[in-house]
Amino acid sequence: MQLKQVKAVITGGVSGLGLAAARHLKSLGGAITLLDINDKAGEQVSKELGAEYIRTDVTSESAVTDALDRARTGMGGLNVAVNCAGVIGAGRVLGREGPMDLDFFANVIRINLVGTFNVAKAAAALMEQNEPFEDDERGVIINTASVAAYEGQIGQAAYAASKGGVVGMTLPIARELARCGIRMVTIAPGVFWTPMVDEMPEQIQASLSASVPYPKRLGRPEEFAAMAAHIVENVYLNGTTIRLDGATRLAPK
Repeated sequence: MQLKQVKAVITGGVSGLGLAAARHLKSLGGAITLLDINDKAGEQVSKELGAEYIRTDVTSESAVTDALDRARTGMGGLNVAVNCAGVIGAGRVLGREGPMDLDFFANVIRINLVGTFNVAKAAAALMEQNEPFEDDERGVIINTASVAAYEGQIGQAAYAASKGGVVGMTLPIARELARCGIRMVTIAPGVFWTPMVDEMPEQIQASLSASVPYPKRLGRPEEFAAMAAHIVENVYLNGTTIRLDGATRLAPK
């Protein structure tokens, strides 16, 4: 798929990695629709990019279906979905105040994993109706996991489980959607500069940067966006998870 042909929905699209992907795809000639629950930021980014913002709870089946229908109508089609919506969900299984509340664990799974699946299956249902491009491609779904899916740290049980689920469903969904000409690829970022990292003390930022083998810095959201754009263009990328981490391997804590 050529980038100028992109008609994309981006969840978590008004901040962090999602915003970087939105800006990049838009700059390359694509059409984008921003899905998020941050109305203030959504209004600002919508004006900046000249793109529609739709308040969307990714855990709601009806909200996602309605948002994607609206996005497809507004853009005149839908052939790319980028799943960036998620929460960190840090917490120990056995904390100082007792065992982790089950609702906390379930909520992280619901947003990060179930939400990703919810958007993916709704997007695939619409993409299946597209006229095919070269190689009979009708669309691509890009998910965001994390290196925590492989080396979750202490306090990341819920987060690592949710992101491990995203990695685990990538291949079987890609295999199933192959008959429709729809690809699925997941990006597993290391530690990236995001609003959360910006709020950390400088010494912690420096420590995180030093832990990366090469290059010795945190990832830039623009690098995530560039990877997403490459996945869109490279039709032979399918059913896999790409680590984007500077060779980082997370320590236990």
